[in-house]
Amino acid sequence: MRDTEAFWAGEFGDAYIERNRGRVRANEHFFSRALGIILTAHKEPHSVLEFGAGAGENLLALRAVLSTVSYPSFPLFIRMTGIEINKAACAELATVADQAICESFLDWQSGGRTWDLVLSKGLLIHVAPGDLQLAYQKIHATAGRYILIAEYFNPTPVEVPYRGHAGRLWKRDFAGELLDAYQDLHLLDYGFVYHRDPLPQDDLHWFLLERR
Repeated sequence: MRDTEAFWAGEFGDAYIERNRGRVRANEHFFSRALGIILTAHKEPHSVLEFGAGAGENLLALRAVLSTVSYPSFPLFIRMTGIEINKAACAELATVADQAICESFLDWQSGGRTWDLVLSKGLLIHVAPGDLQLAYQKIHATAGRYILIAEYFNPTPVEVPYRGHAGRLWKRDFAGELLDAYQDLHLLDYGFVYHRDPLPQDDLHWFLLERR
């Protein structure tokens, strides 16, 4: 197991899950906003794959948004899949997702499957720079139509100390690097959510990409 992955698979990852509970309402607001351009066009994804899904709070919020926004009297069935390396979190994820995959997303093999929407929210910032190209390959290969990247942005790569640890968090232009690497990806929308928003996120920049 890679050093960064062992860090998240262990006690620090357990504590991370506990710190980030109770954000479902804020996450519902976030996804309604970040996916607004496709929701208003009635182009909702019917399947979602999240890399680094934690205990499933993002998928729970996404299911609520996607199943009611366009068809409130006839909820849309959404197939949710999450990949999570922390075993404690993955046990909870299994109660939320249709499929919970308990392993490293970098080692996981999709078998050629694709999902309408692939999500990375607060994951790529914790991937070691040497593993990013593999992470991008996994995201691109599994995206049937849309990719939503929600991470800390910086125009140039920079490492940031993370809760007293070095080599655990990096900011960069993740979406831009994906767009440069794959010519079939196109930018649909982007935005920022401030930590002082009434329904806050942690100063996240988000980018909605479409694969054509």
